[in-house]
Amino acid sequence: MKEDKLEELGPGPEPVVPQQPTEEEEALIEFHRSYRELFQFFCSNTTIHGAIRLVCSQHNRMKTVFWAVLWLCAFGMMYWQFGLLFGEYFSYPISLNINLNSDKLVFPAVTVCTLNPYRYKEIKEGLEELDRITEQTLFDLYKYNSSKALGGHPRSRRDLQGSLPHPLERLQVPPARSQRSVSSSMQDNNPQVNRKDWKIGFQLCNQNKSDCFYQTYSSGVDAVREWYRFHYINILARLTGIPPAPEEDALGNFIFACRFNQESCNQANYTHFHHPVYGNCYTFNHKNNSHLWMSSMPGINNGLSLMLRTEQKDFIPLLSTVTGARVMVHGQDEPAFMDDGGFNLRPGVETSISMRKEALDRLGGDYSDCTQNGSDVPVENLYHPANYTQQVCIHSCFQENMIQKCGCAYIFYPSRKGVEFCDYRKHNSWGYCYYKLLDAFSSDRLGCFTKCRKPCSVTSYQLSAGYSRWPSVTSQDWVFKMLSQQNNYTSTNKRDGVAKLNIFFRELNYKTNSESPSVTMVTLLSNLGSQWSLWFGSSVLSVVEMAELVFDLLVITFLMLLRRFRSRYWAPGRGARGAGEVACTPVSSFPSRFCPHPSSPPPGLAATPPALAAPPPAYATLGHCPPPTDPAYDLGDP
Repeated sequence: MKEDKLEELGPGPEPVVPQQPTEEEEALIEFHRSYRELFQFFCSNTTIHGAIRLVCSQHNRMKTVFWAVLWLCAFGMMYWQFGLLFGEYFSYPISLNINLNSDKLVFPAVTVCTLNPYRYKEIKEGLEELDRITEQTLFDLYKYNSSKALGGHPRSRRDLQGSLPHPLERLQVPPARSQRSVSSSMQDNNPQVNRKDWKIGFQLCNQNKSDCFYQTYSSGVDAVREWYRFHYINILARLTGIPPAPEEDALGNFIFACRFNQESCNQANYTHFHHPVYGNCYTFNHKNNSHLWMSSMPGINNGLSLMLRTEQKDFIPLLSTVTGARVMVHGQDEPAFMDDGGFNLRPGVETSISMRKEALDRLGGDYSDCTQNGSDVPVENLYHPANYTQQVCIHSCFQENMIQKCGCAYIFYPSRKGVEFCDYRKHNSWGYCYYKLLDAFSSDRLGCFTKCRKPCSVTSYQLSAGYSRWPSVTSQDWVFKMLSQQNNYTSTNKRDGVAKLNIFFRELNYKTNSESPSVTMVTLLSNLGSQWSLWFGSSVLSVVEMAELVFDLLVITFLMLLRRFRSRYWAPGRGARGAGEVACTPVSSFPSRFCPHPSSPPPGLAATPPALAAPPPAYATLGHCPPPTDPAYDLGDP
């Protein structure tokens, strides 16, 4: 019964033999066996032009060499052009864009100065002493009696001796023989003062008198003015705090009439400050005003019109040798640098200034060395809360060096809190330090011009002037009559005591100059694609193919080095199990095509352990590793 049942059931199922992989099957991750196979596959399937010729002409070595050289030359030329394009991109070139806009414009700030410093009562005694010493100095040097011009009182030379340090002297300069020998037969086109070999100057020494020099001038007028100015700065520094307002600080005593857009000005439209040389100054349309002036129409009738008094009375003639007024047009957030950007008005003349606004926007970062607000500039803004400008930075830099090296502040520029202004009664060698520092500043040895970068956004006003006689001959009688009754204007020479100023926009069109990158990333990629298409006629996907080729090369190289490493450092003492591990690597840790195809042992024969052999195994027979079905076929059991 049992035998019949067994016969009915038949023989048991045969062991399942794993299906051997065919050549058409591909693994999940598969690499080429050699460099030759890789390059042949790449040249046959790539979209790069010319690469297929390397395979098609492999039986003709001459053609193969020709196409290889041509392909490499094209490759080199393309990357040479790539280098030029990247060099141009990283040089950060810019393009200037000019735009013409038209809109209502904010009227700029206008600063007007009397061009004559005022005699403060607090320092009146010191100025009178300086005038008397100057009077005697002019008489000693030039035999000129200036008592009437200076308004001083005669004083003996004995009383004046040693009253002020650093006296003005006449210095003998040895003649230059070489120059005179050359020009002996020619007319002297550059004569010295009075054709004599001498100069005017004053001596300055350091703290311990170990080093001295003469500050000299070839012009006597310049020497007297600079020497007087040097002593005037010391006297002015004795004023504590903010200089007091002079008696003539009323707007009507300097400005007879003020109109903007045909409307009269008032006290709320201006601010007052004092300049050491240019005297009382008034800034119209300052940012502190409640309402800024706007210009909706161009023309002389839609701007600022001022009638100014330019006569000199109770002022300092040796400090200012010109008559008129000083004017400067600037932005609301910028301080008025009257020395740098101002111009003078001539008395008895109507000056009409037409303006045109221009704006410049620079690119920052890598494209230009500019700053947005000056926060990244290593110089403190002493003009705060004024906005950053290059002039603000340069003057602040000089003042910082003055405070650091001379121990006091120059009175022409603002200072930090707690720092005294220079006065030779307290700082007896500040003049020596100042002129040495000024020479270093002019030659940029202080580094101020290097530290102070240009602002990225700048607004400027292009000015053009026109002049006419004012008032005319036929109208001067009634004009001066009205001024005398309304403004108490009395002057012997009436025309030299008044001037008129008109400032307006000649057009509401303003120009904006803006910088933009000349080569952007989009432009760079477009140029690179153009060069790639020119030399190889391919696209971005061809670049991916090149990247894939490089990756395959690296992987094949790594596998070859790994095989050589395992073959060289294999230890035979690990036993038959180690050889079996080399001959058959688990599927989970290595691609299936690298596994050998083991042959089943014949039935009835005990499996003998394979002899140890040095790896690597025969890769031509690599295949899947079947799981062992017979317990006897266990390489680990000896």
